[in-house]
Amino acid sequence: MTGVAALVPDGLRAVTREVGASRAGRAGAGTLLGSLAPGGFAWLQANGGAATGFVTSGEVARVPADEATALLDAIEVDDAVGAPGTGAVAVGALPFDPAAGGELVVPARVFGRAPDGRLWHTEIGPATVAPVVSRVPPTRFDVRAVDTRDGWRAAVEAILAAIDAGTVEKVVLAREVVVEADEDFPVAAVLARLHAQQPGCYVYAAGDLVGASPELLVRRAGAVAESRPMAGTVACDAGDEAVAALAESLKDAREHQFVVDAILAALDGRCESLDVAATPEIARFSSVAHLVTPIRAVLHAPAPSALDLARALHPTPAVGGTPRAEALTLIEQLERRDRGRYAGPVGWVDADGDGEWAVALRGGEVRGNTAVLRAGAGIVAGSDPDAEWAETEAKLDPMLRALVRP
Repeated sequence: MTGVAALVPDGLRAVTREVGASRAGRAGAGTLLGSLAPGGFAWLQANGGAATGFVTSGEVARVPADEATALLDAIEVDDAVGAPGTGAVAVGALPFDPAAGGELVVPARVFGRAPDGRLWHTEIGPATVAPVVSRVPPTRFDVRAVDTRDGWRAAVEAILAAIDAGTVEKVVLAREVVVEADEDFPVAAVLARLHAQQPGCYVYAAGDLVGASPELLVRRAGAVAESRPMAGTVACDAGDEAVAALAESLKDAREHQFVVDAILAALDGRCESLDVAATPEIARFSSVAHLVTPIRAVLHAPAPSALDLARALHPTPAVGGTPRAEALTLIEQLERRDRGRYAGPVGWVDADGDGEWAVALRGGEVRGNTAVLRAGAGIVAGSDPDAEWAETEAKLDPMLRALVRP
């Protein structure tokens, strides 16, 4: 604790107050995004056409994820709003590799909108914030696939051979696309487009990592934790019959059950009760539909924090595979590059341990005029390389649309 306390200025307080009541109601994403500082954090959801969530500017501290809870405990909280994200929070995105640890940020200022429409503002400490510079938006783009179709096919076939040999049952293989523009990408505008174009998703920015994830890894509110594991995919442009057939697909059902079983196993020793949907639902998004199984758990006291739960659950078979160790080894061998924060947990945790964490999907690293996008597909017995490639194209579409086809 001594090391953490040394990072926190003496007498630091997180003060949250309601602001601008007249600006509430159906405030759009722009109301919040106008307060997003360069390199800040954003967490937005659609709520009846309005944007809820928050954005940040500046930072009080940047600490290893292991120390985030202790750091928040050292900050005095004066919260008159009591909405998700108010008070002292730590925010960020963690690496896909769970051994890498990662860092979280305690922001200096937070501006948010509660689900009931109230606007609020938190001051945690002094901050020097770089000004937002208006630039000419890009008009020309070069989109380049890093991985070839032949290379993809060879990698899928290697996984299928490992499945036949009994080494693994599922491996999630990802590929990379690079987009270069003639001007820097306007991050706030990209986030606004994602919010408008991807209803039902968690629109996020954690520094240069930007995207719109459909998958809730875990949410904790008091003693209650929720997860919405997703796996099994069909492109929405395949038609309504194909989307409806997703529920009857044995291949997709098997792929989905791997994820559900892994999350239940991770939660089992941490909760008093588990409520699991009897059959998967179909969640439809702009470009793809997924099988999803809502899970609700009542946690043992003292309840682990949302951050602790996210780290315990990650990486699920939805982004890694099963068995975990063998799948991760194959991913490292076949992808031949570090995933960075792609498919890792992204979200926030507060001083009470409540918070929300999604899986960092449908996004990319946006640095100046370059964006690096990644998308993956779960390879199981019966997978077809061409069909899995088409699935990654559908998953890349939301970010490509926000970047180059606004």
